[in-house]
Formats: sequence, structure tokens, C-alpha cells
Amino acid sequence: MEDKNQTRVTEFLFLGLTDQLHQQILLFFTLLFIYLFTLGGNLGMIIIICISPRLHTPMYFFLRHLSFVDICMSSLVAPKILCDVFAKKKSISFMGCATQLWFFGIFVAMECFLLATMAYDRYMAICKPLLYTLIMSQRVCVQLVIGPYILALISTTTHTVLAFGLPFCGSNIINHFFCDISPLLSLACADTWINKVVLFAFAGSIGVFSGLIIMLSYVFILLAILRMQTVDGRRKAFSTCSSHLAAVSILYGTLFFIYVRPAATSSLNINKVISLFYTVVIPMLNPLIYSLRNKEVKDAVRKKFERKSPLGGK
Repeated sequence: MEDKNQTRVTEFLFLGLTDQLHQQILLFFTLLFIYLFTLGGNLGMIIIICISPRLHTPMYFFLRHLSFVDICMSSLVAPKILCDVFAKKKSISFMGCATQLWFFGIFVAMECFLLATMAYDRYMAICKPLLYTLIMSQRVCVQLVIGPYILALISTTTHTVLAFGLPFCGSNIINHFFCDISPLLSLACADTWINKVVLFAFAGSIGVFSGLIIMLSYVFILLAILRMQTVDGRRKAFSTCSSHLAAVSILYGTLFFIYVRPAATSSLNINKVISLFYTVVIPMLNPLIYSLRNKEVKDAVRKKFERKSPLGGK
């Protein structure tokens, strides 16, 4: 027992998602398709925003960064899952686990902050149109992106350092497919009360702060829309907000389901499925949401293809 307690963990082993071969085959090809589609969709979104002058607005500036975060989040998790699907030993080094947890925390926090920033941008565009270009200047937009990165960095670095400062001297098996904070803390050979309090404080602050910005922004947006006299004006306002509302609902719905549910109703298998959804599937859905439901993006894509077509000028 003494020797076991003195042996430090140098790597972690994932249980993964399934041990059934037919399920592994289906999972591999499904995740491969989703990952490639995520890369293509988000890279395409970034490129079309960069090369289309009409999309050089604050809204698409934030959307470009959201696409970048989606690429990073998916690339952090999906390739490792694909490598581990058929592997008998699904391992990750101690430092590799710490690195994955650190980057994952940053990208999740940035996703929440960017959605809040985009909600504020829509509020300014609809409720204060005359002041919009003055307030949402390029300098302000850059600050609204850099600020959240700094806050996400502080939050994630704090609970990552605290987590990996704990002694891991027993089991090294993580019942998950990536290094998430909750299953990791359950392996520690020490009291994790402080870690959970700090995690709750930082994660709760990020969730509550970004959620309040989104909620208050859309309350004022709704009031402004109801005061509009023309049906066309209301339709246009709803159209500019519907894509963002869809993205917010999907992300916050899954995060709430996995992190805010009572412990008594939680299941590790369900948690893994939901985690797979917000780490791999949501980054694929965002470009679909913002392209299929956004007239400006569709018009920009259509014009680029028409210019390349030999019949485009006829």
C-alpha cells in the first residue's frame, strides 16, 4: 500500500466511447466526416469573411474568431478520438493531459464570451443604429476579443495548475475520451474541495456573466423589434438574430445539461455523449447555422462563385 501511494502517475488511460467493433467503425467514419466538414466549413467561413468587403463589419469580425475557436476546439479533441477508436491502449501523457485540459478550457470560455459579444453587437445594431459605427469601432472590436482571451487564460490556467498540482498516485483510468476536469479530479489522491470551489467560481462567473449579457441584449432587442412599425423591419431584425440565437441555444443547452444537472441524475455515459456533442458536433453546426440562415453570407458566396464562373458576366 505504501509503494502504491508513492507511485506517481505519468500517463492517463481513457476508457473511450465503445468497445464494440461495429460501433467503433461507425464512430470512426462519422467523426472523420464531422471533423473534415468542421474544418472545411469554418475555414470557408473565415476565408469568405476575409475576401468579401461587405462582410468587413463587427458582426462578421466576431464570427471569424468564433470559426477559429471552433476549428481549435474540434482539432483539440477529434484527432485524438480518431486515433484511439481502435486502439487497445488509449493513453495520454501527464503533460499531454494538462495541455489538452488547458486549451480546452480556453476555447470553451472563448466560445461563451464570443457569443455574448455577438449578442451585444446585435443589440447595438438594432437598438442604437445611429451610434453603432461610432461605438463598435475596430479598436473596440479588437478589445472585445482580446479581453475575453485574457480572462479565459487566467481562469483556465488557475484551475489547470491547481488540478495538476494534486497528487495522482492511484488509478490512472479516466472514464472519458479526453481530459475533462471533473473525471480528472475524481482520480486525485487528495481533497479536491478547493479545486471544485475555484472551478465553480471561475466557470460560474464566465457562464453567468456571458449569459446575462446575452439575455439582457435580447430582452432589449425584443422590445426594440416590437416597437418597429414595419413588418419588413421586424423580419429583417429577427433574421439577423435568429442564427445567433440558434447557436446560443445549442451551446448553452448542452453545457447546462452536463454541468448544471444535479449529481443524482448524472450518468458518465450520458456525459460522454453530451461532451462529444459540444466538443465535436457544435463546431460543425456553427458554420451551417450562420451560412444557411444568413442572407449576407449566402449572397457573398454566390457572388464569389459567379465571378469565377465563365458565364458569370453574361
